Amino acid sequence: MQLTINGEHRDFAAALSVTELLENLGLDPRKVALERNLEIVPKSAYGATRLADGDRLEIVHFIGGGDERPADPAVDDSWSVAGRTLRSRLIVGTGKYKTYDENRRAVEASGAEMVTVAVRRVNISDPKKEMLVDFIDPKKYIYLPNTAGCFTADDALRTLRLAREAGGWKLVKLEVLGDQKTLYPNMPETLSAAEVLVREGFDVMVYCSDDPIQAKRLEEIGCCAIMPLGAPIGSGLGVQNPVGIRIIKENAKVPVIVDAGVGTASDAAIAMELGCDGVLMNTAIAEAKDPVRMAAAMQHAVKAGRLAYLAGRMAKKRYADPSSPLAGLI
Repeated sequence: MQLTINGEHRDFAAALSVTELLENLGLDPRKVALERNLEIVPKSAYGATRLADGDRLEIVHFIGGGDERPADPAVDDSWSVAGRTLRSRLIVGTGKYKTYDENRRAVEASGAEMVTVAVRRVNISDPKKEMLVDFIDPKKYIYLPNTAGCFTADDALRTLRLAREAGGWKLVKLEVLGDQKTLYPNMPETLSAAEVLVREGFDVMVYCSDDPIQAKRLEEIGCCAIMPLGAPIGSGLGVQNPVGIRIIKENAKVPVIVDAGVGTASDAAIAMELGCDGVLMNTAIAEAKDPVRMAAAMQHAVKAGRLAYLAGRMAKKRYADPSSPLAGLI
């Protein structure tokens, strides 16, 4: 029997069930999801599903793509998304790190409770290779499967359906990209995918343009969080359209999270000072010279920006205004 597994042709002496195949490959069924001829096989059906000659299989897992400390009363300002309550307003990615252990230490330093994870093919040639779940425990952190690298609605839907099967994740991050150069969101495809995902019962946090009209449309579709880009993904340019993002936040009845473009701590603080509910970042931490220290800096920046927003900044003035009264001047 010949099977095509993750693009590789493999020959087997006899017919196998999905369970037997995974055992043959040395893969833990609890850590993967399997698609057979573009149809997801439920984990409950692995034993009963017999594979046939010519079947095309995709086997995927999560790759790098809660904070147990007591709340600080001075900054305890929890928020909710899709029924989940979080204390940290920082969401971090799990891609671009040198090692999974460095990723783990950075996530811990960030204080984040939610991490984005990409869905990728399992390395069937080396099934014992380290996996993200071995370092960042999905029982401790909220995994947010995303569709990084998807350029069509169909690819995004396929990816998130596999993600749900891999770990039962209903809360997901949708992003459908327009092109390789800008990685800007393709909004027509994003809207199309969002409609289907909401209809299928997913809780959709959605990466989108900084256009208030498009953002409101996504909310009307039923997305549980709107995630406008601050700047192009991985650029580190900071928030480029504060006016648009502020309007998105003012119009929204769901959380608004700045997603992409943050480069350093001051960028995160600016995003939070606009009133956003949170900030999502990956490259700013992973590509810092010291990712763990930068992760800690981002935690403080998000808290500082949030406190500044709640405090209410002073009005901007065209001219100087002395801090000390002039009356009684010697």
